[in-house]
Amino acid sequence: MEFHIDIPQAELDDLHARLANTRWPTELPEVGWSRGVPVDYLKGLADYWRSGFDWRAQESRLNAHPQFVTDVDGQNIHFLHVRSPEPDATPLLLLHGWPGGVADFLDVIGPLSDPGAHGGDPDDAFHLVIPSLPGFGFSVPLAGPGMSAAKMARALSQVMARLGYDRYGVHGYDTGAWVAPQVGKQDTERVVGVHVNGLLTFPMGIEGEMDGLPEDSIDRDRILLEVSLY
Repeated sequence: MEFHIDIPQAELDDLHARLANTRWPTELPEVGWSRGVPVDYLKGLADYWRSGFDWRAQESRLNAHPQFVTDVDGQNIHFLHVRSPEPDATPLLLLHGWPGGVADFLDVIGPLSDPGAHGGDPDDAFHLVIPSLPGFGFSVPLAGPGMSAAKMARALSQVMARLGYDRYGVHGYDTGAWVAPQVGKQDTERVVGVHVNGLLTFPMGIEGEMDGLPEDSIDRDRILLEVSLY
């Protein structure tokens, strides 16, 4: 289903009012950043989001690209789908990180989908699918607990299948770098390659990998291992 971003003005007004009515704490004198974010700095940041940031301009920038939503096993998935003018372009799934979203890729949509128009080789063109990961952006609400990397990957591979792509590549960074390899593992018949950066590393459950670590680190790593294997 086609999707168009149009946040009601009342919601923007409410956000501006809450920012304007923030009750700021006092802070110790002359501590700078040693005790966290200085209040004056945070006031400036809040004022920027209240009066300096132009949401409507950002909304228009996002709406310049085709957007869609689909339901996969009860989970709403929002995504941009930008087809290249090159008919033989390779489909590419782009996965953002935390706390990012589809806007992270806006600057590369043109060069990746139409490299010939940006000084590149048209043979390097991609059809782009850029989803909001479940729980991010407009891929809400979460359908339930347990939205692991593997579960996200299953949903995103189904999106690619619904779009009719029988072969595609995957790129992810940060959280996307956690999900992208799972897409490759689960959709081996169609994924032609996986590229990641901003890697998240988790314990693998390999014998000896925690040898020599302090006990508190081992406890944290055990929790991460349970999450990554969920």
